[in-house]
Amino acid sequence: MQPLDEFDKKLLRLLQRNNKTTADELGEAVGLSPSAVQRRLKRLRDEKVIEADVSIISPQVAGIGITCVVDIVLQDGNSRALEKFKTTMRKCPEVMQCYFVTGTYDFVILVNAKDMQHYEAFSKKWLMDNNNVKHFYTHVVMDKVKVGYSVDV
Repeated sequence: MQPLDEFDKKLLRLLQRNNKTTADELGEAVGLSPSAVQRRLKRLRDEKVIEADVSIISPQVAGIGITCVVDIVLQDGNSRALEKFKTTMRKCPEVMQCYFVTGTYDFVILVNAKDMQHYEAFSKKWLMDNNNVKHFYTHVVMDKVKVGYSVDV
């Protein structure tokens, strides 16, 4: 991967605010031609510096009523069990993020559900009925104080 120069960093900062900004607008903002911007963006995407271009949908529009942060302790921590749990979490449409972590818990997941009954059904199917889940602790989000997806470059 090629090191990021100041033009790359400026482009990435702008795109993290609005990824629909045109090459013309980006070029004007950073002092490059639109074609130079397009070449840089192609390279940044090819090198996976830019991992994805997405639209963030309002949870309410999708019928999401609650978000839960769930701490999970596995019964068995061998590599096969860990990989199996990771694969299982990747299959869950309710799981928005899944982290394998150090410390007291093995995993922390963020779960979106329509309501508490939906979360209960999710937890029964994917956690309670999973023989390798020893314990899980659910924190229901009361207020999203800060949610961000950008990284400082």
